Parts: sequence; C-alpha cells; structure tokens
Amino acid sequence: MAADNRPVSPHLQIYRFAWTMALSISHRISGVFLAVGAIFLVYWLVSVASGPSAFATAQGLMASWAGCALMLAWTLAFYYHFFNGLRHLFWDAGKGLDLGTARLSGYLVVLAAIVATAVTWLAAHSVSGGAA
Repeated sequence: MAADNRPVSPHLQIYRFAWTMALSISHRISGVFLAVGAIFLVYWLVSVASGPSAFATAQGLMASWAGCALMLAWTLAFYYHFFNGLRHLFWDAGKGLDLGTARLSGYLVVLAAIVATAVTWLAAHSVSGGAA
C-alpha cells in the first residue's frame, strides 16, 4: 500500500463519539479543574490568616462576577466528579457495566450534579440573605 493511500488516523474511522466517552473525558477535566480550584481555596485560607485587609481583597475577588462564575463552575465540577466517582465505584464492583445501564447512570450523574449544585447555591443564597 502506498504511503499516500494509508489512513492518517484509523481510529477516527472506527470510533464514534459516545455519551459515555464524553462523561469519561469530563471526569478527567473536572478533576483538573478541582485541583486548580484547590489553589484558590488555599489562597482564600491564607488570606484569612493574613489579616482583615488580605481577607477583604480575597472576598472581593470571590464576590466578583468572575469569582462567582468560577465558584459555580467549581461547585458543579465537585458534584459531577463526586457522583461520577460513585458510578465508577459501582463499576469496580462489576455493577452497571452493560451499555444501557452505563448510559442511564451517566444521565443520572449529570442530573444529580446539576440538582446538587442548584440546591447548594440556593441554600447558600438563603443563608447569606441574598448576598451570594
């Protein structure tokens, strides 16, 4: 076979993008995003220990629209990673590995993450008196 007749990426012709594949990739991305979020959590904790001025600066950053958007995204990433991790624990036990159950559990993971994020933010909003 001539070099110009060979497919460049044969796997692109074999594999079809699937829901379970998207969830697997999202699980890895959410883990990285949570690691980056941990750095911001450490920054916030250091600001608490550094005094009122540093804490006010950190709180100002966290309360900005960008800070709130990141906190919302981190909350969603946390719940998604948590629920998908539970799903993986079931798989490790040999449960839910058939395609239909795997697909359904993926939808449930996404739904649970969205609901848990909404409940968390609504609870935080009601506790803070609308300041969150």
